[in-house]
Amino acid sequence: MYKSDRKALIKQLITKGITDQNVLKAIGEIKREKFIPDVIKHYVYKDVALPIGYGQTISQPYTVAFMTQLLELKPRSKVLEIGTGSGYQAALLYDMGIKVYSIERNFDIYSKTLKLFDDLRIRVGCKCGDGTLGWKEYAPFDGIIVTAGSPAVPYELKNQLAIGGKMVVPVGDRETQILKVITRQDEEIFTEKDYPQFKFVPLIGREGWKEE
Repeated sequence: MYKSDRKALIKQLITKGITDQNVLKAIGEIKREKFIPDVIKHYVYKDVALPIGYGQTISQPYTVAFMTQLLELKPRSKVLEIGTGSGYQAALLYDMGIKVYSIERNFDIYSKTLKLFDDLRIRVGCKCGDGTLGWKEYAPFDGIIVTAGSPAVPYELKNQLAIGGKMVVPVGDRETQILKVITRQDEEIFTEKDYPQFKFVPLIGREGWKEE
């Protein structure tokens, strides 16, 4: 039903600078309409963020594609996602052949998305908890993608990166953030690259924002 819309979205993403063929292929294959509420399905392939309830959003397709491209992933890479949300980002990564672990703090969203993953046969390691603390038992990760804005780079997450691994995390105030790409060069040395300017919902947790 939405096949032509997905093709049009891919063309739009290419004009905006998305070049990773694995990312574009996954966006062409994953049905975004499965991950948003029915009442806003007419916006599904617009390049905009959409509300999914509980004050949370599904990021705009360009942001999802850009963040995924920045991770420079290979098939069978191991990735930790902070903020499962409706599951779209995790589904794209899974479609790309990535081993995905994902943490969601809101239990209602977590439960709903877990059922959706089961229905769609998407195999993602999920848990409900404080994403700012990461998931130590499965570390180190080749990539970490944080889908909410943090006041600073979470220390625990940074230290769960594999050598050569990358973390993409929005850092700033509650209104706007800079997208930081942090690469772990060795045990002690990390490099950073910045991409302004983005807007995400706040990252709540021990190493993020405190709940209002």
